[in-house]
Amino acid sequence: MSIRSRLLLWLLCGVAAAVALGAWSTYRAAREEANALFDYQLQQTALSLRDHALATGVIGSGAEPDGLDVLVQVWTMQGTRLYLSHPKSRMPEQASLGYANIATHEGQWRVFAMQLGDHVLQVGQPQAVRNRLAAAVALRTLWPFVVLLPLLGVLIWLTVGRGLRPLEQLAREVRGRTPDSLKPLPERGLPEELTPLTHALNGLLQQLSQALETQRAFIADAAHELRTPLTALKLQAQLAERAGNEEERRRALCELNAGVERTTRLVGQLLTLARNENPGRPEARVSVQLDAIVREVVAENAALADRKRIDLGVARAEPAQFEAEPFSLRTLVSNLLDNAIKYTPQGGRVDASVYRGTGGWVLEIQDTGPGVPAEDRERVFGRFYRRPGSNTDGSGLGLAIVKQIVERHGGKIELGSSGPRGLRVMVRLPFQPPETG
Repeated sequence: MSIRSRLLLWLLCGVAAAVALGAWSTYRAAREEANALFDYQLQQTALSLRDHALATGVIGSGAEPDGLDVLVQVWTMQGTRLYLSHPKSRMPEQASLGYANIATHEGQWRVFAMQLGDHVLQVGQPQAVRNRLAAAVALRTLWPFVVLLPLLGVLIWLTVGRGLRPLEQLAREVRGRTPDSLKPLPERGLPEELTPLTHALNGLLQQLSQALETQRAFIADAAHELRTPLTALKLQAQLAERAGNEEERRRALCELNAGVERTTRLVGQLLTLARNENPGRPEARVSVQLDAIVREVVAENAALADRKRIDLGVARAEPAQFEAEPFSLRTLVSNLLDNAIKYTPQGGRVDASVYRGTGGWVLEIQDTGPGVPAEDRERVFGRFYRRPGSNTDGSGLGLAIVKQIVERHGGKIELGSSGPRGLRVMVRLPFQPPETG
């Protein structure tokens, strides 16, 4: 059912209910007015009969014609009826002096009784007469509204349609968009009720635009970064084919395997970056032990550190349990330790620490490598960024992935100096990370 039809139905029902309530109120008011008027009429009728002569003990003679609403009867004080104006109707035979409502087999009666010497004069009227008069007055008052209901329905239909016109225009505007047309919807001249919807749609369009732009940039960067290693793999394969002896072929295959390993690592980092940038189905959060994850990742990198004679260890590990994404948290710790080991020279030192900070847990990685100058500490979080003069074979994606994971958990990451040359990375994670959508 359309909004216009619903509004028409509810408004007409409301108007009909108001008319019905008005009819009932008018009927009650008319009945009260009729009762007051007819009570006065009964009293005046009784008073007018008071002056008639009662020479023979009766008032007049013969029956009144049919159709009279007011009936009169006269009683003696001993209970003998002397006169009945309408023999076909039975008035109540007993009534107290003054006004009274009396029930009979013919329905309710309104009776006025007064004493005239040795006689009692009763003037009565059926209550149904008064009710019919009140209903007639109410009907005459309300019938114009009933007649106008269809016209009111047409007026409501047109008015609601005019009021919904901006919504129809907004629908046409959205329907006319192409997948590449993500500019904001116009907001000028819109009714106040449509402003929140337009704001929400524009926010969604902006998010879609950013997602598409991120996707385009990611594809362009990935294509650019993969071109070099793939070209190198091709050259190394050609060198292996042209090798003149077994030793040259062995060296070429060794270089080829190293190139495949580097390319595989780059592809893995690209997939991790893509998953973190556009999580179609976010990883479920469970209770994790950050200190346990740090110990496990340190143990996994012990062999690599030993080959470079690097002193790798856990300097401080307080029990740190909270809700987080376990795979993403392991990726965060692994990337930070991998970077620290990669840039720390032989004979250096890498320490990992986990402890309680103000408002959350702190993961700290310190190394004795060359460090990062203050002017480059924001740029290193960019994708594919490698410092000029760096002789490492990294992909430039590790810190970009780390920053995304930290932000998704509602935390912050800071880079500082560790001693005269080293780098200190501090990741602050809240005790209760925000919910993911």
